[in-house]
Amino acid sequence: MKLAAVLIGISLLTLAAGSACAEGSDEIRIGQTLPYSGPASGFGAIGRTQEAFFDKVNAEGGINGRKIKFITLDDAYSPPKTVEQTRKLVEQDEVLMMFGSLGTATNSAVQRYLNAKKVPQLFVLSGATKWADPQKNPWTMPGMAAYESEGVVYAKYILQTKPDARIAILSQNDDFGRDYVAGFKRALGAKAAGMIIAEASYETSAPTISSQLSTLKASGVLFGVVLGKFTSQMVKGVAEIGWKPDLFFVPTSASSISFLEPAGLDNAVGLISSSNQKDTMDPQWADDPGAKEYFAFMKQYMPTADLSNSNYAAGYHYATLLMTVLKACKDDLSRDNIMRQAASLKDVKLPLLLPGMTVTTAPDDYLPFQQLQLRRFNGKSWVSFGDVLDDR
Repeated sequence: MKLAAVLIGISLLTLAAGSACAEGSDEIRIGQTLPYSGPASGFGAIGRTQEAFFDKVNAEGGINGRKIKFITLDDAYSPPKTVEQTRKLVEQDEVLMMFGSLGTATNSAVQRYLNAKKVPQLFVLSGATKWADPQKNPWTMPGMAAYESEGVVYAKYILQTKPDARIAILSQNDDFGRDYVAGFKRALGAKAAGMIIAEASYETSAPTISSQLSTLKASGVLFGVVLGKFTSQMVKGVAEIGWKPDLFFVPTSASSISFLEPAGLDNAVGLISSSNQKDTMDPQWADDPGAKEYFAFMKQYMPTADLSNSNYAAGYHYATLLMTVLKACKDDLSRDNIMRQAASLKDVKLPLLLPGMTVTTAPDDYLPFQQLQLRRFNGKSWVSFGDVLDDR
């Protein structure tokens, strides 16, 4: 019996040690998966920026005296690879949380696992509505405006400016595409059936989308729910077939210069997207304190980066949000307290958040960003226009 008691005691100590390591007092271990290879590899700039950002945080003393150990791994935008890398981060690297991993299908592949393990899946880079469900998945929180909300904003603008539009929709055949289209159609309401005259979809494994574009050309408005290389293909493909839509929309996640350049920036002139983030290349922010802070960071820590690539600014933007949560945790860096603080943000202002916008969350409302502003590409940068809009 004494031997059994000793063995039980050793087992409990081992479990406690593992927990202490995961929620360690000396180091904050943060895990992430991103596509550093594959069709969405352009988003790798987000993780590289965050690596540099956390180096800066560590150089300045860390968070409440603790240094950050940031481990970001390549999942090639492939769900099976995401599962493999996430399990490695949790079970071998013993990260405290997952942060800012990209993609709907990829994050879906590990959501149940992380919630079962009670590991925070914080600020998921996907606007799927499923991330904001604290009752079903209390350890998962989104980091973007909902795709449905963005679809609503585009449809509202069409109804206001071109109520008789003949609309074509090209969408990725997955939850990413379906959420956008659902919000778009919901906002059009009863008019959707008459205004949408053509729809086409594509698989992420498809080599091209040229055939889909040919079938949609008769429309005056194009809503392209695309991502990564398909953004370039769509913008270039529309130009090549001589199609000039009156209104041409792409989602926020497709608006990076790195996706537009391969298509030719001239071909992207007039493209409409939306954002809640300052376009740091827009001259209107030249004297903005938040933009200056960002540029100073980039100059010191990433001096060779192409500043026209908005993925760098996005990486910085989400890192500042995470810092707000970690600082609020003070000395209690347990997983429970991390989620508690993430779900109690109140009117938080971030350096690169557009004026008039703040971050607010609650235990029953996990959506940190619920406001957007439309913007149009002028050949060099995105220029905001109109009022701040929301999904109402």
